[in-house]
Amino acid sequence: MTPAAGGRTGDGPPLRLGIAGLGVISRFYLAAAERLPGWEVAAVCDLREEALAPYRGRFACHTGHRELLASGHLDALVVAVPNHAHAEVCADALRAGVPVCVEKPLALDPADGRRLAALSREHGVPLFTAFHRRYNDRVLDLLERLPPPGAPVRVESVRVRYLERIEEHIGADTWYLDPARCGGGCVADNGPNAFDLVRLLLGERPSEVVAAEVVRDAAGTDRQAVIELAGPDGRGRGRVELDWSYPGEVKDVLVRLSDGTELGADMLDGRPGFKESLWHEYEGVLRDVARLRDLPDPSRAVEGGLAALELVAAVYAAEATAGPPRPRTPRAPHAARRSESR
Repeated sequence: MTPAAGGRTGDGPPLRLGIAGLGVISRFYLAAAERLPGWEVAAVCDLREEALAPYRGRFACHTGHRELLASGHLDALVVAVPNHAHAEVCADALRAGVPVCVEKPLALDPADGRRLAALSREHGVPLFTAFHRRYNDRVLDLLERLPPPGAPVRVESVRVRYLERIEEHIGADTWYLDPARCGGGCVADNGPNAFDLVRLLLGERPSEVVAAEVVRDAAGTDRQAVIELAGPDGRGRGRVELDWSYPGEVKDVLVRLSDGTELGADMLDGRPGFKESLWHEYEGVLRDVARLRDLPDPSRAVEGGLAALELVAAVYAAEATAGPPRPRTPRAPHAARRSESR
């Protein structure tokens, strides 16, 4: 789904938003719904009373997602629970006829993702994965500078770097550090955003993993990875560099055109505050969520999330067949910056 140029104007009754999971990411949805015309937060849920306490008296508060879904009409549900619970919450919302905006990854494995896609088709309800980086203003500027489809000059390759020290970004959400709940490490959690950017900048073309180098810590969690991607015809290459142990933060994109021109985007540029970029990116997410019902085929909204999930699985499969990796830490050519995550 290409990022929307605009959103609802505020005409008509506001769209009613539910939020399942009040962890580190939920505040960006809450703020976006408050700032954008045409949205209102109707209800939230979390298993933890301490997470619900600040919202009692403001929104309907529930301790379970099924209770939230049964409480009344919602126009969309944000699923921001720990990754291992995505599939269950998404499935229940789809069966209830509620459009879903799920944090990446769509699920822990492609089989669950395909089951969710089938439910979306069966019920005619959109299932949308929130790849917030495609709404970054620097990325959108870069997208505008790329040659149009069919031009003599084309995009030849895309490199995406997603480097950070994960412990600085998760707050109280320590489940990120548990592979059983996260689905893995840097590949499972940050990989989908990076893979989605490659897909976006290559014109939404499918990609496949052609090489992967993964470095794990003593506990077995993947902390670093370098992944090479290519289109099914061998054209349109991608390189993704991930690091959960980086001393600082780098989030950037480099595009090389077939005539040798290089175009770049620093996703942290102009937003020096911690997590500062995420505020405007999640406004972009909600603008696209508002459009879901207008899609000619709402069930196709799942395609990006499923494509990223398939690539995550392919990286881990490539690692399993490649033998012991050589230690490697991706390095930035400029000073590290510290700003945001996910």
